[in-house]
Amino acid sequence: MPDPGLQPGARAARGARAGIERFIDVVGACTSWVALAIVLLMAANVLLRYSFSAGSVWAQELEWHLLVPLILFGMSYTLRHGEHVRVDIVYGRFSSRTKLAVDLVSALLTIAVSVLIIWFSLNYVQQSYVIDEGSPDPGGIPHRYFIKGLIPVGFALLLLQGVANAIGCIEKLIKPLR
Repeated sequence: MPDPGLQPGARAARGARAGIERFIDVVGACTSWVALAIVLLMAANVLLRYSFSAGSVWAQELEWHLLVPLILFGMSYTLRHGEHVRVDIVYGRFSSRTKLAVDLVSALLTIAVSVLIIWFSLNYVQQSYVIDEGSPDPGGIPHRYFIKGLIPVGFALLLLQGVANAIGCIEKLIKPLR
């Protein structure tokens, strides 16, 4: 239910934050299936290697290729649910308002770092595409630019969650002033 006391801009910001958080939750739920795929793939690779003395470079490379979306997409989901690393011994002693200020600065730094990584990774991905980079090992996975292309995507998701966190902190910081 809309808050009648909110200004239209604040209402829009709240809606944007909620939309971003729903989107990150969907991405996180989909990404969790990648973890299952990694477990199954690793189990199959180990079984083939030790039981049948068989295996492939492609399947082994696929293990770490699947770690890329798990980590890059999972980091925004982790931030969304507050499961990221923070110095809780220090943070836990802060007042509620100081915690919000620290969270806001953290969100702004997350946004800044995400923008920088997106910016610098674009050339990295482009170079990989231009040379059609692939595995240096025979039988390895070709077209490595696909996996490298997930770097800017993953950090774009992190940037979005940083924006949602910043909006949430600002909402809570100004709420008592109404």
